[in-house]
Amino acid sequence: MERRMRVGVVYGGRSGEHEVSLRSAASIIAALDPARYEVVPVAITKDGRWLTGPESLKVLEAAQRDLAPIPEHGSEVTLPADPTRHGLLPLGHGRVTPLDVVFPVLHGTYGEDGTIQGLLELAQVPYVGAGVLASAVGMDKAIMKSVFHDAGIPVCRWLVTRIGAEDADALARRVGSDLGFPCFVKPANLGSSVGITKVRAAAGLAAAVAEAGAYDPKVVIEEAVDGREFECAVLGNDAPQASVVGELIPSREFYDYADKYVEQGAEIVIPARIPAETAEAMRALALRAFCAVDGSGLARVDFFLERAGRILVNEINTMPGFTAISMYPKLWEASGLAYPALLDRLIALALERHAARGKRRLSFTPPAPAAPMSYRRARR
Repeated sequence: MERRMRVGVVYGGRSGEHEVSLRSAASIIAALDPARYEVVPVAITKDGRWLTGPESLKVLEAAQRDLAPIPEHGSEVTLPADPTRHGLLPLGHGRVTPLDVVFPVLHGTYGEDGTIQGLLELAQVPYVGAGVLASAVGMDKAIMKSVFHDAGIPVCRWLVTRIGAEDADALARRVGSDLGFPCFVKPANLGSSVGITKVRAAAGLAAAVAEAGAYDPKVVIEEAVDGREFECAVLGNDAPQASVVGELIPSREFYDYADKYVEQGAEIVIPARIPAETAEAMRALALRAFCAVDGSGLARVDFFLERAGRILVNEINTMPGFTAISMYPKLWEASGLAYPALLDRLIALALERHAARGKRRLSFTPPAPAAPMSYRRARR
């Protein structure tokens, strides 16, 4: 009998999106085919502890009660410092839990921002999703917008500030001059609409900056775009593909955390009711955005469609939500790729990317050292 592939599913984390990660992981674990995959659950608590086995499943109980049976693989773990061991090393025991691939279902900081990706690169463990660079750029909205702007991808007007870097009145004048009111204030590094405030007048700016600053000292302020919201999913490595386009119609003033995960009142229209040429333009922009950040594996690209017809890229999400209501799997399901098959494809892409990087490392031949020069020759 062929050995099942061992998949480490990492979830939770120290981010403000901890609970969203649990929901995504619960859906993924339940959908992975037990005949093909042996799941190794790895929970990261809010205080940064790594747990496996029954302890890791307890972390998921709030997200989903009826998970498929998962074998026990230890208690508390960390990733190895020795890349020749390719697995998880339980602290204090010296035993290794080898993994074929890791699925880091971590949203936000300390997971979607290149940190765990760098750790997995050092350990030489294949993993699903974007690499260090794309993850970091995709997480930092200020850097992301700069990259998109330089690549000729249309984005809204924005500015960046840091907590304590400028006087509140001076910032209000700068926002009024460069962007105008209303505007949106966001933490530079976070997602799931956490810490976002719509500011209608200068009087409300300081409180909104403080709210965003509670999550990240760097704050992005964007112009308020009068338009509709759309999303497109991207899948692939060197030859990425774009899904059909979907529209989000918020039940609240904007698509905030409560609308996404608490009330779930937003209307999702897939495929979006827009002209074919508009949808095709969004799909093309999604692929351009994916390539601009050097993406791999997967991403979701979000758009605004202004009343006048101009398309703006709002952001790219390199580890989008995978809950039952999440747009990324829904968009691919509408494109003909069911949820379990989507997971199969993402795992295959992770292994493909890891193998390609390994070949490049093995093919590198360092140049021969130059002959030493005498001191007299070196001074000429």
